[in-house]
Amino acid sequence: MRNVVILAGGSGTRLWPLSRSDKPKQLLPLTGGLSLLRVAYNRLEGLVDPSRIYVCAAAAYGEQIRAQIPELPEGNLIGEPIGRDTANAVGLASAVVGRDDPDATLAILTSDHLITPEEDFRAAIEAAFDVVEARPRSLATFGIEPTHPHTGLGYVERGEPIEGTSAYVVDRFREKPDRATAEEYLATGRFWWNSGMFVWRAETLLSVLDDLLPASAAELRRVAAGWDTPERDAVLAEVYPQLQKISVDFAVMEPVSQGKVDAEVVVVPMPVKWLDVGSWAALAGTYNADDRGNRRDENALVCLLDSDDNVIVTDDPNHLIATVGLREHIIVHTRDVTMVCPLVDGERVKDLVAHVQTTHSAKYT
Repeated sequence: MRNVVILAGGSGTRLWPLSRSDKPKQLLPLTGGLSLLRVAYNRLEGLVDPSRIYVCAAAAYGEQIRAQIPELPEGNLIGEPIGRDTANAVGLASAVVGRDDPDATLAILTSDHLITPEEDFRAAIEAAFDVVEARPRSLATFGIEPTHPHTGLGYVERGEPIEGTSAYVVDRFREKPDRATAEEYLATGRFWWNSGMFVWRAETLLSVLDDLLPASAAELRRVAAGWDTPERDAVLAEVYPQLQKISVDFAVMEPVSQGKVDAEVVVVPMPVKWLDVGSWAALAGTYNADDRGNRRDENALVCLLDSDDNVIVTDDPNHLIATVGLREHIIVHTRDVTMVCPLVDGERVKDLVAHVQTTHSAKYT
């Protein structure tokens, strides 16, 4: 049976200080008054039965998630007691969803992307379902046609096409490149952005983990076996913090694409406009620009004198943000933090969060 799991566990530190540990970016009303998570749920309409939609996130966010998706079935929130990166999140989801259905197929989707047109998104997911159902040892990912040499995303190099499908065999994965390398990738015409979304049979993913992360796989199966019992939370609390912290790309997709286990990685094109809302510059792309290139959220009260190409965000519509002669900067104002940085250093906000934690207090993060 086809299922969808929305991963909603990221901390969103590159959107600090609006995104915080107690309310990360996917739960903030960043798009038309809706959270990214709610938008991600809405675009699944008609793809699978609503009873087959799950959300995997930090257990601490459970109340907020249920408030935003009240129609989510009671048992379809998969709560992690602590974040252990994406390999464990997808392993836990696969083990839990697949525990009663040996033929369960899962689409692992993200909660922090804006994707249009939605009908093309759903068509790509359905195409990937078809591929992995016909080729049970396949792990499918999605390739997004690059629009520019992005240095903040991973890349997938496609190989030979798979007859009768829109998919290709994956030749290799590449991590975030420098600009010169990214330009080389685009020049070849063989590289797509790695979407971070996947489709696979639950049992295939778990058998791959048996080979590549055997200790983690055994513990995840143990958790799933007791999922519907009173011991679930105790087992999770015992097991989950001890799992090796590693991403699904490093733990699974890269070694499988290199032929290290009996499985294959395929890539399905997803011909959509895809915005990874992972930085202030990316989020600014959803705001309208004024005649001097300044972009601000609808709440921002501003007075800009001789200022160009700035990004301004606030959670207080009564707080005036005024600038003189400012060029290409990010200003974010919240109740207890004001953050200012050059646009060119936007990817370093994550480092700034770590610095704040060590020099001031975790209460600000």
